[in-house]
Parts: sequence; C-alpha cells; structure tokens
Amino acid sequence: MLLCPAIRITNLVYRWPRQIKPCLEISALEIAAGERIFLHGPSGSGKSTLLALLGGVALPECGHIALLDHELTTLSARARDRLRADRIGFIFQQFNLLPWLSAIDNVLLPCTFSARRRARAGQDRTPREEAARLLEHLDLAPALWHMPASELSVGQQQRVAAARALIGRPDILIADEPTSALDAPRQQAFVDLLLRECTAAAATLIFVSHDERLAAHFERRIALTDINHASLPEISEVSA
Repeated sequence: MLLCPAIRITNLVYRWPRQIKPCLEISALEIAAGERIFLHGPSGSGKSTLLALLGGVALPECGHIALLDHELTTLSARARDRLRADRIGFIFQQFNLLPWLSAIDNVLLPCTFSARRRARAGQDRTPREEAARLLEHLDLAPALWHMPASELSVGQQQRVAAARALIGRPDILIADEPTSALDAPRQQAFVDLLLRECTAAAATLIFVSHDERLAAHFERRIALTDINHASLPEISEVSA
C-alpha cells in the first residue's frame, strides 16, 4: 500500500491582511513521508508565511493544504492545534524556550500538551529518560540539563530546542533558520546531529535556511522563488 505524502499543497493563495497582492501562490508542492527538504529563499520571499500555513497557524485564502492526510482548511482551530501538538515538532529561529525552566523540563513540554507525544516518548523508557537521551545525543552535557534555559549559551539553547522538537517522535519536524546564530563548523555539526535524530524517528524534515552551504546535507532542495508565483508586495505596501 502506498503511503500518503506527509505534505501536499495545491493551488494555494495567501495574502497578508489589507494587501492587494498575494505573497504566496503555490500551484503544487508534495513532500513524501520521511523526506528531508532544504527550503531556501531570500528574506521576504514568504518562508515564514509558508511555515505558518504548514503548521495550521494561518489559513490560505484559497487552495488546499493536506498534512498527514488531514485537510487543514476544513479543520476547526482546535483540531489544527491538536494536530500541531501531536504530529509536528518546531525549532523556532529564536528557540522560544521558557527561560525559568531547566533544559530538561523545556524538552518535556510537548509531553505535557500532547498525550500522543508523551506515549511515544515513553515507549521504551520514561519521557524524562527519553529527554535525557535526546540531550545526550545532541551533545548537551548532563551538567547543564538542570540549569535554567536563560543561563545556557545560544548553542546550548539550540540543542534544547531541537530535543524539545524531537521528543515523542513527531511525524514532521519544521526547523526555521535554526543555525543562524552559529558559526560554520557548529552549523555543520548541528545539522548532522539533527539529521541523525530525524532518521532514527522516521520524521519528515523541512529545514529552512538562507545559507545554501548547508543544502548538500539534504535529499532535496527547494527554492521558494521557484514555486512561489506571487509578485511580492513592495516594502512600502507591506509596512503601510
């Protein structure tokens, strides 16, 4: 039996509020389950907007987005929230860790909000043991696991954010410019670690970056400017 694609987009149109011209027009995009995608494009090309649509945070003006065989445009806001919590891991560009929580408690947050992620994290071990395993595999020293996130370096926070996204083996992992604060050698090492964990979890990975040097690590690269047929608004229009 053929597996359904992890993501399928058809005839998508999205425009920012009060704008005349769409910022995204994508006629077709399909990403297979387990595929590892490098998505790139210049600033303002719509990368973050596309990620918001894939996560169900925003909805298109028209068209369809099927995520793991769920049509996002027909789901209620609550159902989209549940799908996102259960099936998608996010690594945000600014990490979005809770500064007062320890590293390991930040990693465990998805298990608090999703029974599915909690059950999948605890299949072979407890969720806390799984959080520790991920932190260890992502090269965060055990001495740092119980420190508040606010006391960690940028690189250490990045590893915590990656472990949080991976815990509970989500079906899709979305990483938004996760290496932008790192130098080149640390970028390469982080991408290698991330790919290794995604392979172990059989997760589909969408890695968004403007740094095309990292593209060689991925099975397929997609330039958003190649698939987005919208004429982007002028800066003066966007800020008006």
